[in-house]
Amino acid sequence: MFIYGTVIVLHSGGTDGSDVSQTSMLWTKKGQDATMNCSHTKGAQYFQMYWYRQLPGETMELVVFTSTAQRGGEHDFGAFSKEKFSATKTEAERGTFTVKKVEPEDKGLYFCSSSLLQIPFKRSV
Repeated sequence: MFIYGTVIVLHSGGTDGSDVSQTSMLWTKKGQDATMNCSHTKGAQYFQMYWYRQLPGETMELVVFTSTAQRGGEHDFGAFSKEKFSATKTEAERGTFTVKKVEPEDKGLYFCSSSLLQIPFKRSV
């Protein structure tokens, strides 16, 4: 049983991935947890991190959105279970993602990306 990870960068500008890195390949036994690390060198303003997975023959799905700005450290797992996945994000430039109690159906690609927070503003006339 293995989980394979690679990097995809979802931001404007240099998209070669050289400023984001993550665990490239992870092997684990059935029933064990698999933890992946992600870090970037884009600066503290890129404090949002996204973790995606792509199972064989399926499209990529967002599993969790993490941010150092979230109150209480709660991350947004959307439709995914916190019983199956966990994430940490204690500093802007790095985070972790864990698949708990790995099963054969967890085999796939796992991606991280970081994002710059952009707040739209209203211009008064």
